Amino acid sequence: MNSLDGIRVLDLSRVLAGPWCTQTLADLGADVIKIERPGAGDDTRAWGPPFMPDAQGQDTREAAYFLGTNRNKRSLTCDIAAPEGQALVRELVARCDVFVENFKVGDMQRYGLDWASLRSVNPRLVYCSITGFGQTGPYRERAGYDYAVQGMGGLMSITGERDDLGGGPQKVGVAVADLFTGLNATVAILAALRHAERTGEGQHLDMALLDSQVAMLANLGANYLVSGKVPGRAGNAHQNIVPYQVFEVAPQADGSPDHIILAVGNDGQFGRFCELAGCPELARDPSYARNEDRVRHRATLVPQLATVMKQRAKADWLAALEQAKVPCGAINNLAEVFDDPHVNARGMVDAWTHPLQPGLRLVASPLKLGATPVRKDRPPPLLGQHTTEVLREVLGWERGRIDELKERKVI
Repeated sequence: MNSLDGIRVLDLSRVLAGPWCTQTLADLGADVIKIERPGAGDDTRAWGPPFMPDAQGQDTREAAYFLGTNRNKRSLTCDIAAPEGQALVRELVARCDVFVENFKVGDMQRYGLDWASLRSVNPRLVYCSITGFGQTGPYRERAGYDYAVQGMGGLMSITGERDDLGGGPQKVGVAVADLFTGLNATVAILAALRHAERTGEGQHLDMALLDSQVAMLANLGANYLVSGKVPGRAGNAHQNIVPYQVFEVAPQADGSPDHIILAVGNDGQFGRFCELAGCPELARDPSYARNEDRVRHRATLVPQLATVMKQRAKADWLAALEQAKVPCGAINNLAEVFDDPHVNARGMVDAWTHPLQPGLRLVASPLKLGATPVRKDRPPPLLGQHTTEVLREVLGWERGRIDELKERKVI
């Protein structure tokens, strides 16, 4: 049994924030019905290469991007611009618990699929809207994309190398504003389902990428609001902890540079680090003894540590630091990540039997639940793969009615 067994989600979202939310709900056991445009589907189906190879090693038209955000769902094609398509969605809504959409503000109203319209169909419905800037405010009608939101929400101003070392604005390597919002939407939906369970009352959830990005400024947002000082980019260093950054170590056997992460989180760890690094006097120096001292004197401490770190090789440092219980880590590329014994021991790669690829490997859900484990029974769907199945199973439609809408290209 899964945590969300019996919960049905109608998913009209596409690209990343919405699908990331609904994929998490699907992992937890919800029946997620993904509504896609006939003939085209979710935009990310075409966002490649890379595309998934078939059993013969030839590229299919299933992009890796789509595969990574749509496991455990069913795909139903429906033209919501057609009156018959809108009627179909409303019929499904009556039998669903959650509705997720990420259209521009006002678009759902044009289709008669907005919150005010659908709550009359299903008063218990949890209706989640995901947009760049939310349903209110001066930017509400703007299209909001992750890249722009990373910039507008301050993340790019604190990401990248220091300006005095040639740095400049830098986005994060994955679309974190989308991912933050997808997870926040999941949390909000779970809370709203609990409310609906207790009261029989649904509600409209207004989730915005910019809101999520501003909230995820975390300690740096608090730093600014408390101090009034605008933080800048710090490269691979931490704004509030020293030493907590990347250091170059002795070169590799071929002479190329090598690095590790040293993440000293408290004064005790700093003392142990200094002892094993052969510089115990630094831990006794009043300028460096406490973290607040090290932050204030970062400019004089870090160069000394940089010299020390270059004296030993990566493997030597990692073994010694782990033995001394000083937080540290390698900087792995993705091949090394997925070859890591701990990553594999934690089951972070799943194998799927996809209709076009019987040995499809994808990143697994990180959710580890004891009594209600995540589901793994539906590989990312082909476009419209479950249209007939859903209409017959959920709505009880006869084959003739389904065929008629197919002929008219509504589904």
